[in-house]
Amino acid sequence: MANLWLKIRIWTKIIVVTAIVLYVILFTYKNAQFRVELWYWFNHKPETNLLLVVLCTFLAGVIATLVARTTLKTIHQVQELQDRARTQKMGRDMADIRAKAAMLQTKAPAPASPSPEPPAKATPSPIETLEDRTQM
Repeated sequence: MANLWLKIRIWTKIIVVTAIVLYVILFTYKNAQFRVELWYWFNHKPETNLLLVVLCTFLAGVIATLVARTTLKTIHQVQELQDRARTQKMGRDMADIRAKAAMLQTKAPAPASPSPEPPAKATPSPIETLEDRTQM
């Protein structure tokens, strides 16, 4: 049964390709006979056959499509590159922030300095001297 479907598929492809080839031959024969005036610039109208005009138009369309596709791909690649650069910069910034935070967390506290003693009084105040005398 699979062999039958394979034969049907092959014959279908052969018929389609043959029809396309016959159409191209007929198209070429019929359009090669027609003469047309082609305008491409002011005061320039050369007379040529229709087949050449159709062929040139087709090639111009193919080239325009390739240029447009290439342009769109390039724009997409530039945007992707900008996004990637932005992401890398944000990653570097986050790494810097984390490094600074780690430095702040591991920083040893300053050693506790002994509390300074009040300076010795060189001369007693008059009130103190009076108190000292009364206690004696």
